[in-house]
Amino acid sequence: MLPSAFFDRPAPMVAKDLIGKVIRRRYRELWLAAAIVETEAYGADQGNHAWHGRSKAREAMWAPVGTIYMYLSRGGDSLNVSVQGGGHVVLIKAARPWLDEQSGGEAFARMHKLNPGSKGRRKDHKLLSGQALLARSLDLRLSDWNGKSFDPDAFFIEDVNYRPSSIIRCRRLGLPSDWAPDLMLRYVDEAHLRSATQNPLGKRAWREGPDYQRLSWEDKP
Repeated sequence: MLPSAFFDRPAPMVAKDLIGKVIRRRYRELWLAAAIVETEAYGADQGNHAWHGRSKAREAMWAPVGTIYMYLSRGGDSLNVSVQGGGHVVLIKAARPWLDEQSGGEAFARMHKLNPGSKGRRKDHKLLSGQALLARSLDLRLSDWNGKSFDPDAFFIEDVNYRPSSIIRCRRLGLPSDWAPDLMLRYVDEAHLRSATQNPLGKRAWREGPDYQRLSWEDKP
């Protein structure tokens, strides 16, 4: 399980370094698992829920680093983690199924059953391609986890030594264009763009440099 010190850093650093980390979620006798492919950092900016001040629903944002903050977005649960800064968080936006000795085919099948498509089985690479889809596939609910700490017996994030060769840094999604022209705070594993909420390299008008950058694992966020 990632230690609290991992989250005791600025949001952009945590958001970048969460790419490739694996979420483990205990569901009955199975361990469901997903490798993170997309995150967004939220700090002292207008796009952050903390901009509107503290409230009972948002109090987890000011909790000790590594605290789970969940909210409802368009009817679906969204998973965030508090980081350094007080009110700063990282949104875990999308992931891809992860299979290994602990989380095998039966767990993968269960994730599909938890998150069936409206027209049948979802494509594997799209099973967790969005914050609501991710939460649904891993049976994560606001009512169960908001304000809680990670639990090694039920729900945690771990480092499996995967290091992306290239991370795309670009604008966050869903914000007015005049809010965030300089806030390149979305991070996506370039090797798994098709599992992201939206492919940042699929925008024809976007140019490398002003609209997105490629980062190596060693680069600063």
